[in-house]
Amino acid sequence: MAAIFAGAALAQEPAPLPSFAQLEAAGARIGTINVVTDDIFDRDDPRENNIAFRAANALHVTTKPWLIRRVLLFKPGDPVAQRVIDETERLIRSSTTVYDVTIRPVAYRDGVVDIEVHTRDTWTLQPGLKFRREGGVSSGALNVKETNLAGTGTTIGIERNSTVDRSGTVLELSHDHLFDGWTGIALRRAAYDDGSASSLTLSHPFYALDTRWAAGASIARFDRRDAVFEGGNAVGDYRHLQHAGELFAGHSNGLVGRWTHRQTVGINYQADAYEIDPSRPPPLTPPVDRTLAGPFFRYEAIEDDFITLTNRERIERPEYFAMGLHSTLQVGRSLPAFGATEQPWQLSANVTKGFRAPGGRQILTAGSFSAQYGSTSGDVRAFGASARYFAPQQGSLLFYLSGAVDTVRSPTAADDVLLGGDTGLRGYPIRYQRGVHRVLFTAEERYYTDWYLLRIFRVGAAAYFDVGRAWGGQIPNTSPGWLADFGIGLRLLNARASFGNVLHLDLAFPVHNSDPGIRSRQLVVKTAKTF
Repeated sequence: MAAIFAGAALAQEPAPLPSFAQLEAAGARIGTINVVTDDIFDRDDPRENNIAFRAANALHVTTKPWLIRRVLLFKPGDPVAQRVIDETERLIRSSTTVYDVTIRPVAYRDGVVDIEVHTRDTWTLQPGLKFRREGGVSSGALNVKETNLAGTGTTIGIERNSTVDRSGTVLELSHDHLFDGWTGIALRRAAYDDGSASSLTLSHPFYALDTRWAAGASIARFDRRDAVFEGGNAVGDYRHLQHAGELFAGHSNGLVGRWTHRQTVGINYQADAYEIDPSRPPPLTPPVDRTLAGPFFRYEAIEDDFITLTNRERIERPEYFAMGLHSTLQVGRSLPAFGATEQPWQLSANVTKGFRAPGGRQILTAGSFSAQYGSTSGDVRAFGASARYFAPQQGSLLFYLSGAVDTVRSPTAADDVLLGGDTGLRGYPIRYQRGVHRVLFTAEERYYTDWYLLRIFRVGAAAYFDVGRAWGGQIPNTSPGWLADFGIGLRLLNARASFGNVLHLDLAFPVHNSDPGIRSRQLVVKTAKTF
C-alpha cells in the first residue's frame, strides 16, 4: 500500500520546465514577467542570517522592480530567444547595484512561458576613507556616495580628494535609466585648489546589440594647472583652460546574423588655452592655444561573441569577455564655420578581438590609432597596441601575461607618454620616465582563494614581474634604459558593495636600481576595478 501511495506521489510531481533554448526551438512566446528584487544578504542562508547582516538589509532600500523591468531586453508577447536572455543577464550584471541575477522560466502552457527575473542588491551607500600609494606618492579621498538612492538607480555623492596633481571637492548627480529605461543624465561639479571642472551629459546610447538608435549631447569645462614630470619630479607647469562639447545622433539596423553595424554623425568642439605663470618654472615647450570644432562621422562594427568566465579579472564572480571583433572608426574635420582656429582632419580608430586558446586559455588584444593632419601647430599622431593572456592552471592558479606598446608624434612634450608607479612599473616613482615611445610587459602568477571573509570580501594574491621603458622625448630621462621590478601582492574584492573595487596591497622591489633617489622597495596601496 505504501508503495502505491509513493508511486502516486511521484506521478503527481510536475514535469521539469524546458530550458530557454528548448523553448526557443519550440517557438514559445513570453507571457507574464515577474520581477523580484531582493535584499543584500539572504536571510534563508544561515551564514547570512545574523544581526549585522539583518541590520544592513534594514538600512538598505531595495531596488524598485520597475527599475529592473526598464532594462529588460524582452517583453510580454516576444518570442523566446536565448541570445536576448543572455544579453539581458549580462547587462543587468554590469550594473553596480546588482550582486546577482537569475532569469528562469516558472510556468509553461499552450506555447506561452512565464518568466521570473530575480536580482539581489549590493550595498550602495559608500561613506568611506580611500587611501592610495603608488610610486612613493600618497593620495586619498573622503566621500559619501549613494548609487541607488531610494532604490531608484539615482547616484548622488560628494567627495573630498587629494592626488599628486591637485586637491578638491567633487559633487556628482546622475541617473542612467530615465524615461524609456536607457536615457541617462549626469552632472558633475568640482572645485580644486588649482582650478575647477564641470560637465553635463544627456545621452541615449547604443546599449544593446539590437539597439536601433542613439543620441546625446554633452558640455564640459576645466581650469587647472598641468605639471610636466621628469624623473618622477615636477620640472615645470602651465595653466590649462578647456571648453568642450559634443552633439551626436546614431542609427543601426540592429543585430543581423552575428554582426551589429552602427553609424553616427555629430559635431564636436574643443577649445584649449594655456597660460604661463611667471612665478613658476615653465615647461620646455609650452602648448599652443587652439580651437578644434566641426562635424564627424563614426562607424562601429561589433561581432556577437561573448563567453562567461570566473577568476580572471575578478575573484569568484562572473565575468564576460568579448571575444568577437569590435571596431570603431571616426573621421572629422575642423572648420572655421564652427569656430575652429585650424582646419585639420581628425581620425581615430579602435579595434579589440579575443582569441580562444587550448586548455581554456584566452587572449585579448586591442589596438588604437589617432591623428590630426593639416594642423598649423603641427600634426599629432598616436598609436597603441596591447595583448593580455590568461592561462588557468591546476587548482585556483592562473598565469597572466600582458604587453603594451605606445608611440606618439607631437610638437609638444605635453603629449609624451609616461611610465612609473602609477603607469605600470610598481617599483618606481610615479611618471618616472617619459618619451614618445613606451613599452611595458607584465607577468603574474595569480591565486584566487575560496575565502569569503565575513561573506563580504573575496581574497586573492599575486606574484609579479614588470619590465618596460619610455624614451625619445624632448625632455631627457634621469635614468634612461630599461627598468624592471618584481613583487608580491594581496587582493581583496568587496563583492557586496556597489563600487566593487579590488584593493591592491603590493610590495614592489626595483631591479638594477642605479638612482639613489629610488627606495629599495615601494609599498603600493590602491583600489582598481580588476585583479
